Amino acid sequence: MTLVSRLLGLVRDIVIARWFGASAATDAFVAAFKIPNFLRRLFAEGSFSLAFVPVLSEYKERGDHEALRSLIDATTGVLLAVLLVITAIGVLAAPWVISLFAPGFRENPAQFALATEMLRVTFPYLMLIALTALAGGILNTLGRFALPALTPALLNVSLIVAAVVFSAQFEEPIKALAWGVLVAGLLQLGFLLPSLARHGVLPRPRPDFRHPGVRRILRLMVPTLFGSSVAQISLLLDVLIASLLFTGSISWLYYADRMMEFPLGLFGVALSTVILPALSGLHAGGQSGRFRRTMDWALLLGVVVGIPAAVGLAVLAEPVIIALFQYGAFDPESARMAALALMVYCLGLPAFMGVKILAPGYFSRQDTATPVKIAIIALSTNMLLNVTYVLLLAAWLSGWDFSGGLFETLAAQPGVHVGLALASASSAWLNAGLLWRGLRKLDLAPTLPGIQWLRVALASLVMGGLVAWLMPSAEALLEFGLWTRLAWLGVGVIAGGLVYGLTLLLLGLSPRALLKPSEEGS
Repeated sequence: MTLVSRLLGLVRDIVIARWFGASAATDAFVAAFKIPNFLRRLFAEGSFSLAFVPVLSEYKERGDHEALRSLIDATTGVLLAVLLVITAIGVLAAPWVISLFAPGFRENPAQFALATEMLRVTFPYLMLIALTALAGGILNTLGRFALPALTPALLNVSLIVAAVVFSAQFEEPIKALAWGVLVAGLLQLGFLLPSLARHGVLPRPRPDFRHPGVRRILRLMVPTLFGSSVAQISLLLDVLIASLLFTGSISWLYYADRMMEFPLGLFGVALSTVILPALSGLHAGGQSGRFRRTMDWALLLGVVVGIPAAVGLAVLAEPVIIALFQYGAFDPESARMAALALMVYCLGLPAFMGVKILAPGYFSRQDTATPVKIAIIALSTNMLLNVTYVLLLAAWLSGWDFSGGLFETLAAQPGVHVGLALASASSAWLNAGLLWRGLRKLDLAPTLPGIQWLRVALASLVMGGLVAWLMPSAEALLEFGLWTRLAWLGVGVIAGGLVYGLTLLLLGLSPRALLKPSEEGS
């Protein structure tokens, strides 16, 4: 189901690139979409889900259906009340929110006004998708993963239809995308409600801040606002700084991030979603041995998928961007700049995936203090590296000439956005490393034998070398049409995947080890 959603996400981004390119209007939409999307990941997929699922799993383990229903109803009521207030503030304060997160837009009044107007349309998506996340968390706790995993596909479908069918109806065509986001929120929430009703857990919102389960969730949420979403905060800071850079920088980072999110969302997020309720149940049942073996299994899967995904995506960065996005308003220079950012993001892809695997080791145990300390360190480092890398790149590209002024120099140098991608990758490794070290102190850190690392590294190098040799140059790809480009890309991906898998088998990795956690040992 996640694969279906991610493939539709690719189609969505191809459509947006072809219809709108990397323009000031596209930058305005990306900012207006990223702000509620960031809050969605921070509150809905981040702090709320990671606090709600362990507590809900504990209630489920007790076997008291009425107590479970009481927790669901009270939590839904509290969440809805809080979201209504946040949404109202976000809509009314849209100009200040845009000024905070994209201060560079103030230099272009038309772009600032467009971003503000679209944010007022997209902001209510936060409320709708947070309620959708609650519904998904309930279904995941009940062992139902398919429908929640498919739900994001509705956002992609809605944006595709908005761009292709309705954009021509607007004086400013890109406004259709903002309305597509709002419609998607309604569709996603409505999609899960019938399933909740079938399982007898359809929420009846009854705000109760005194409910013991709600109070525990709220206590757990406060630190996880930081601990679960360091990567998302980093990406939003990228938007703030990128708004000061060369026009198109926000869009270049967006498309690069979207391509990195494909393997991360397809596998990292899916694996994290599955192991969180499993680990929560094992912790509640006092099964520390199975807890550790489940973490080991998750790390093995993360390594087997994450490292070759990073290598392959880095090698194919420019062919991927050209084949999927370089049409219509999206010119070759934009493709090259997005590809540069993607290659740098790939340096951090295994670490981003590692955070998705390691963080549930804390949240399932209802330990939120440790991740928040780690998050603050990683976020502070990212902020420092953002400024450092951007200034160094701007100085290098401009020949160390800032005579025209700092901000003018930043805005005149295409390519400086790569520094933001590098800062995100660097902080992700710091975040993952500190999370692993914390689990090691508890004797819960996942480990892999050295031979497994060697197998994956060798197989990834073989795969990367083959793909680099096989693929035509970027200049040659630009001469081809859509279907020829996609055919070459498909050949590269399939050939790389087959060679990687075959090499792993020849090096002795058993496929059975990937299917489920071992019953004995580590």
